[in-house]
Amino acid sequence: MNQTPAAGLPKLELLAWALDAARRDWHVIPLRFQDKRPAGHAEKHCPRTGRCTDGHRKPEQRATTDVDLLTTAWTQQPYNIGIATGPSGLLVVDLDTLKPEEQEGTPDGAANFLALCERAGQNIPPTYQVRTPSGGQHLYFTQPPGVRLHSTAGRLAHHIDTRGWGGYVVAPASTTPQGAYTLVDDRPPAPLPEWLHKALTDRPERPHYAIAHFMKSANGYAAAALRAETANVAHAADGVRNATLLRAARALGRLVASGGLDRGQVEEALSRAAAGNATQPQRYYDDVITRGLDWSIAHNPQRRAA
Repeated sequence: MNQTPAAGLPKLELLAWALDAARRDWHVIPLRFQDKRPAGHAEKHCPRTGRCTDGHRKPEQRATTDVDLLTTAWTQQPYNIGIATGPSGLLVVDLDTLKPEEQEGTPDGAANFLALCERAGQNIPPTYQVRTPSGGQHLYFTQPPGVRLHSTAGRLAHHIDTRGWGGYVVAPASTTPQGAYTLVDDRPPAPLPEWLHKALTDRPERPHYAIAHFMKSANGYAAAALRAETANVAHAADGVRNATLLRAARALGRLVASGGLDRGQVEEALSRAAAGNATQPQRYYDDVITRGLDWSIAHNPQRRAA
Protein backbone atom coordinates (compact mmCIF):
# COMPACT_ATOMS: atom_id res chain seq x y z
CA MET A 1 0.00 0.00 0.00
CA ASN A 2 1.37 3.37 -0.99
CA GLN A 3 -1.25 5.82 0.25
CA THR A 4 -3.26 6.17 3.45
CA PRO A 5 -7.04 6.48 2.99
CA ALA A 6 -8.73 9.54 4.45
CA ALA A 7 -10.21 9.82 7.94
CA GLY A 8 -13.60 8.17 8.52
CA LEU A 9 -12.52 4.87 7.00
CA PRO A 10 -15.11 2.13 6.70
CA LYS A 11 -14.20 -0.95 8.67
CA LEU A 12 -13.30 -3.03 5.59
CA GLU A 13 -10.69 -0.49 4.50
CA LEU A 14 -9.20 -0.53 8.01
CA LEU A 15 -9.22 -4.32 7.79
CA ALA A 16 -7.20 -4.13 4.57
CA TRP A 17 -4.51 -2.17 6.39
CA ALA A 18 -4.57 -4.55 9.34
CA LEU A 19 -4.07 -7.48 6.96
CA ASP A 20 -1.26 -5.62 5.21
CA ALA A 21 0.53 -5.35 8.55
CA ALA A 22 -0.02 -9.05 9.22
CA ARG A 23 1.36 -9.84 5.75
CA ARG A 24 4.59 -8.17 6.87
CA ASP A 25 4.54 -10.54 9.88
CA TRP A 26 3.71 -7.67 12.22
CA HIS A 27 1.55 -8.67 15.17
CA VAL A 28 -1.66 -6.67 15.16
CA ILE A 29 -3.95 -5.61 18.00
CA PRO A 30 -7.29 -3.78 17.68
CA LEU A 31 -7.37 -0.29 19.16
CA ARG A 32 -10.46 1.65 20.07
CA PHE A 33 -11.94 3.50 17.11
CA GLN A 34 -10.41 6.99 16.73
CA ASP A 35 -8.30 6.32 19.82
CA LYS A 36 -4.81 5.08 20.65
CA ARG A 37 -5.85 2.80 23.51
CA PRO A 38 -6.22 -0.96 23.02
CA ALA A 39 -9.72 -2.34 22.68
CA GLY A 40 -10.98 -4.67 25.39
CA HIS A 41 -10.89 -4.44 29.16
CA ALA A 42 -8.11 -3.08 31.36
CA GLU A 43 -6.30 -5.39 33.76
CA LYS A 44 -8.06 -3.92 36.81
CA HIS A 45 -11.42 -4.86 35.25
CA CYS A 46 -10.37 -8.31 34.02
CA PRO A 47 -13.11 -10.92 34.63
CA ARG A 48 -10.55 -13.79 34.54
CA THR A 49 -12.79 -15.66 32.13
CA GLY A 50 -12.63 -16.53 28.43
CA ARG A 51 -9.23 -15.67 26.98
CA CYS A 52 -8.16 -14.42 30.44
CA THR A 53 -9.02 -17.61 32.34
CA ASP A 54 -5.36 -18.19 33.17
CA GLY A 55 -4.68 -14.52 33.89
CA HIS A 56 -5.14 -11.17 32.18
CA ARG A 57 -3.82 -11.12 28.64
CA LYS A 58 -2.16 -7.81 27.85
CA PRO A 59 -2.28 -6.27 24.35
CA GLU A 60 1.18 -7.60 23.45
CA GLN A 61 0.02 -11.13 24.34
CA ARG A 62 -3.18 -10.74 22.30
CA ALA A 63 -1.41 -9.42 19.19
CA THR A 64 -1.72 -11.75 16.21
CA THR A 65 -0.95 -12.30 12.55
CA ASP A 66 -3.88 -14.71 12.18
CA VAL A 67 -5.84 -13.52 9.15
CA ASP A 68 -9.07 -15.21 10.28
CA LEU A 69 -9.00 -13.58 13.72
CA LEU A 70 -8.25 -10.17 12.25
CA THR A 71 -10.98 -10.52 9.65
CA THR A 72 -13.52 -11.49 12.29
CA ALA A 73 -12.60 -8.52 14.48
CA TRP A 74 -12.55 -5.82 11.81
CA THR A 75 -15.70 -6.94 10.04
CA GLN A 76 -17.53 -6.43 13.33
CA GLN A 77 -16.15 -2.99 14.27
CA PRO A 78 -13.96 -0.29 12.67
CA TYR A 79 -11.03 -0.61 15.06
CA ASN A 80 -7.89 1.48 14.81
CA ILE A 81 -4.78 -0.63 14.19
CA GLY A 82 -1.98 -1.26 16.68
CA ILE A 83 1.27 -3.10 16.05
CA ALA A 84 2.94 -4.86 18.98
CA THR A 85 6.54 -3.95 18.24
CA GLY A 86 8.35 -6.61 20.28
CA PRO A 87 6.68 -9.73 18.83
CA SER A 88 6.94 -8.11 15.38
CA GLY A 89 10.72 -7.85 15.69
CA LEU A 90 10.55 -4.06 15.46
CA LEU A 91 12.14 -1.13 17.23
CA VAL A 92 10.23 2.03 16.37
CA VAL A 93 11.82 5.42 17.06
CA ASP A 94 9.10 7.91 18.01
CA LEU A 95 10.06 11.53 17.25
CA ASP A 96 7.61 13.75 19.07
CA THR A 97 6.66 17.38 18.47
CA LEU A 98 6.83 20.19 21.00
CA LYS A 99 4.14 20.60 23.60
CA PRO A 100 2.17 23.89 23.58
CA GLU A 101 3.74 25.06 26.83
CA GLU A 102 7.32 24.56 25.64
CA GLN A 103 9.45 27.57 24.82
CA GLU A 104 9.76 28.58 21.18
CA GLY A 105 13.04 27.43 19.69
CA THR A 106 13.26 24.27 21.81
CA PRO A 107 14.32 21.39 19.53
CA ASP A 108 11.69 18.73 18.86
CA GLY A 109 12.27 15.01 18.43
CA ALA A 110 13.23 15.30 14.76
CA ALA A 111 15.85 17.98 15.51
CA ASN A 112 17.25 15.97 18.41
CA PHE A 113 17.45 12.83 16.27
CA LEU A 114 19.27 14.74 13.53
CA ALA A 115 21.77 15.93 16.14
CA LEU A 116 22.30 12.35 17.31
CA CYS A 117 22.93 11.25 13.73
CA GLU A 118 25.42 14.11 13.21
CA ARG A 119 27.31 13.17 16.37
CA ALA A 120 27.52 9.56 15.14
CA GLY A 121 28.71 10.75 11.71
CA GLN A 122 25.67 9.14 10.06
CA ASN A 123 22.74 10.23 7.93
CA ILE A 124 19.16 9.69 9.04
CA PRO A 125 18.57 6.07 8.00
CA PRO A 126 15.97 5.66 5.22
CA THR A 127 13.31 3.26 6.46
CA TYR A 128 9.57 2.64 6.79
CA GLN A 129 8.11 5.88 8.15
CA VAL A 130 4.75 7.05 9.45
CA ARG A 131 3.61 10.59 10.22
CA THR A 132 1.48 11.02 13.34
CA PRO A 133 -1.52 13.37 13.60
CA SER A 134 0.57 15.88 15.59
CA GLY A 135 3.25 16.00 12.91
CA GLY A 136 5.66 13.63 14.68
CA GLN A 137 7.39 10.69 13.04
CA HIS A 138 7.61 6.94 13.62
CA LEU A 139 10.76 5.39 12.13
CA TYR A 140 10.55 1.59 11.92
CA PHE A 141 13.66 -0.59 12.29
CA THR A 142 14.13 -4.32 12.70
CA GLN A 143 15.67 -5.46 15.95
CA PRO A 144 19.08 -7.19 15.76
CA PRO A 145 18.88 -11.02 15.75
CA GLY A 146 18.71 -12.53 19.22
CA VAL A 147 18.15 -9.14 20.89
CA ARG A 148 15.11 -7.99 22.90
CA LEU A 149 15.14 -4.21 23.03
CA HIS A 150 12.42 -2.80 25.28
CA SER A 151 10.61 0.50 25.01
CA THR A 152 12.35 3.63 26.30
CA ALA A 153 11.29 7.19 27.10
CA GLY A 154 13.84 9.96 26.64
CA ARG A 155 16.78 7.58 26.73
CA LEU A 156 18.19 8.82 23.41
CA ALA A 157 17.21 12.48 23.87
CA HIS A 158 14.30 14.70 24.84
CA HIS A 159 11.18 14.14 22.72
CA ILE A 160 12.51 10.79 21.48
CA ASP A 161 10.93 7.56 22.71
CA THR A 162 11.32 4.05 21.36
CA ARG A 163 8.82 1.22 21.11
CA GLY A 164 10.08 -2.33 21.42
CA TRP A 165 9.14 -5.18 23.74
CA GLY A 166 6.38 -4.11 26.06
CA GLY A 167 5.07 -1.45 23.67
CA TYR A 168 3.09 -0.85 20.53
CA VAL A 169 2.60 1.80 17.85
CA VAL A 170 -0.49 3.06 16.07
CA ALA A 171 -0.39 1.94 12.44
CA PRO A 172 -1.13 3.90 9.26
CA ALA A 173 -4.80 4.45 8.39
CA SER A 174 -5.75 4.80 12.06
CA THR A 175 -7.35 8.10 13.01
CA THR A 176 -7.85 10.19 16.13
CA PRO A 177 -9.76 13.44 16.62
CA GLN A 178 -6.45 15.20 15.83
CA GLY A 179 -6.07 13.54 12.43
CA ALA A 180 -4.74 10.43 10.69
CA TYR A 181 -1.59 8.34 10.88
CA THR A 182 -0.22 8.50 7.35
CA LEU A 183 2.34 6.35 5.58
CA VAL A 184 5.30 8.42 4.38
CA ASP A 185 7.76 5.76 3.23
CA ASP A 186 6.65 2.21 2.38
CA ARG A 187 10.09 0.62 2.04
CA PRO A 188 10.81 -2.37 4.32
CA PRO A 189 12.13 -1.39 7.76
CA ALA A 190 15.90 -1.05 7.80
CA PRO A 191 17.99 -2.99 10.31
CA LEU A 192 18.57 -0.94 13.45
CA PRO A 193 21.89 0.88 12.93
CA GLU A 194 24.69 -0.34 15.16
CA TRP A 195 25.36 3.12 16.56
CA LEU A 196 21.70 3.48 17.52
CA HIS A 197 21.65 0.04 19.12
CA LYS A 198 24.75 1.02 21.10
CA ALA A 199 23.14 4.28 22.23
CA LEU A 200 20.14 2.34 23.53
CA THR A 201 22.12 -0.29 25.40
CA ASP A 202 25.27 1.43 26.68
CA ARG A 203 25.24 2.37 30.33
CA PRO A 204 25.46 6.14 30.63
CA GLU A 205 28.78 7.31 32.03
CA ARG A 206 29.25 10.13 34.47
CA PRO A 207 30.27 13.13 32.39
CA HIS A 208 33.79 14.51 32.54
CA TYR A 209 34.33 18.19 31.95
CA ALA A 210 37.14 20.61 32.56
CA ILE A 211 36.66 23.00 35.49
CA ALA A 212 37.89 26.47 34.64
CA HIS A 213 40.64 27.92 36.84
CA PHE A 214 38.46 30.74 38.15
CA MET A 215 35.96 28.16 39.47
CA LYS A 216 38.64 26.29 41.40
CA SER A 217 39.98 29.39 43.08
CA ALA A 218 36.84 31.47 43.59
CA ASN A 219 35.29 31.84 47.05
CA GLY A 220 32.02 32.98 48.52
CA TYR A 221 28.35 32.49 47.79
CA ALA A 222 28.57 33.38 44.10
CA ALA A 223 31.37 30.90 43.44
CA ALA A 224 29.51 28.16 45.32
CA ALA A 225 26.39 28.85 43.26
CA LEU A 226 28.43 28.69 40.05
CA ARG A 227 29.95 25.35 41.02
CA ALA A 228 26.57 23.90 42.03
CA GLU A 229 24.76 24.99 38.87
CA THR A 230 27.48 23.76 36.52
CA ALA A 231 27.49 20.41 38.33
CA ASN A 232 23.72 20.19 37.87
CA VAL A 233 24.11 20.78 34.13
CA ALA A 234 26.97 18.33 33.75
CA HIS A 235 25.09 15.50 35.45
CA ALA A 236 21.64 16.17 33.97
CA ALA A 237 20.03 13.29 32.09
CA ASP A 238 19.06 13.59 28.41
CA GLY A 239 15.40 14.31 28.98
CA VAL A 240 16.00 17.21 31.38
CA ARG A 241 19.40 18.59 30.32
CA ASN A 242 18.10 21.52 28.29
CA ALA A 243 15.68 22.62 31.00
CA THR A 244 18.43 22.26 33.63
CA LEU A 245 20.77 24.43 31.56
CA LEU A 246 18.14 27.13 31.14
CA ARG A 247 17.37 27.14 34.88
CA ALA A 248 21.07 27.36 35.68
CA ALA A 249 21.58 30.29 33.31
CA ARG A 250 18.63 32.15 34.83
CA ALA A 251 19.78 31.48 38.39
CA LEU A 252 23.34 32.63 37.69
CA GLY A 253 22.07 35.58 35.68
CA ARG A 254 20.80 37.09 38.91
CA LEU A 255 24.34 37.02 40.27
CA VAL A 256 25.67 38.54 37.06
CA ALA A 257 23.09 41.34 37.43
CA SER A 258 24.18 42.00 41.03
CA GLY A 259 27.86 42.07 40.09
CA GLY A 260 28.72 38.89 41.95
CA LEU A 261 29.79 37.02 38.81
CA ASP A 262 31.27 37.96 35.49
CA ARG A 263 29.03 37.08 32.55
CA GLY A 264 31.88 35.73 30.46
CA GLN A 265 32.92 33.40 33.28
CA VAL A 266 29.37 32.10 33.65
CA GLU A 267 29.01 31.51 29.90
CA GLU A 268 32.30 29.61 29.77
CA ALA A 269 31.49 27.45 32.82
CA LEU A 270 28.01 26.49 31.62
CA SER A 271 29.22 25.87 28.07
CA ARG A 272 31.95 23.52 29.33
CA ALA A 273 29.46 21.67 31.54
CA ALA A 274 26.99 21.18 28.69
CA ALA A 275 29.71 20.05 26.29
CA GLY A 276 30.80 17.27 28.64
CA ASN A 277 27.50 15.42 28.24
CA ALA A 278 26.16 16.80 24.96
CA THR A 279 23.50 15.38 22.67
CA GLN A 280 23.03 18.66 20.77
CA PRO A 281 25.39 20.82 18.71
CA GLN A 282 27.32 23.16 21.00
CA ARG A 283 25.77 26.21 19.33
CA TYR A 284 22.38 25.08 20.63
CA TYR A 285 23.57 24.96 24.26
CA ASP A 286 25.30 28.33 23.90
CA ASP A 287 22.04 29.81 22.61
CA VAL A 288 20.16 28.43 25.63
CA ILE A 289 22.77 29.98 27.93
CA THR A 290 22.53 33.35 26.17
CA ARG A 291 18.74 33.40 26.34
CA GLY A 292 18.71 32.40 30.00
CA LEU A 293 21.24 35.05 31.02
CA ASP A 294 19.56 37.76 28.94
CA TRP A 295 16.19 37.01 30.52
CA SER A 296 17.53 36.96 34.07
CA ILE A 297 19.57 40.15 33.74
CA ALA A 298 16.63 41.97 32.13
CA HIS A 299 14.39 40.96 35.02
CA ASN A 300 16.86 42.03 37.72
CA PRO A 301 17.81 45.61 36.74
CA GLN A 302 17.77 46.90 40.33
CA ARG A 303 20.42 44.35 41.34
CA ARG A 304 22.59 45.14 38.34
CA ALA A 305 22.78 48.73 39.52
CA ALA A 306 23.77 47.76 43.06
